[in-house]
Amino acid sequence: MSFLQEILDAHPDDQFLLADGFDEAIIGWEESSCRLIYSIRKCIDILCEDMDEEEAIEYFYYNVQGAYVGEKTPIWCLDFT
Repeated sequence: MSFLQEILDAHPDDQFLLADGFDEAIIGWEESSCRLIYSIRKCIDILCEDMDEEEAIEYFYYNVQGAYVGEKTPIWCLDFT
């Protein structure tokens, strides 16, 4: 079972906004706002499967982190894992 599925199963009445393609980068959730927390490093690693690291970093910060999609917009954690 994935970490995302564990979160969804533990909070069946809550709605979470997912960032498409980044399920494996989820590292937690913020309970009061029901927002998922994503690892920036893991998101960039996922993007590096299809582009070089410099492109992945630019793409992430402009197109992913830079997108506000409402009050359920995910939280992006700058981590070093």
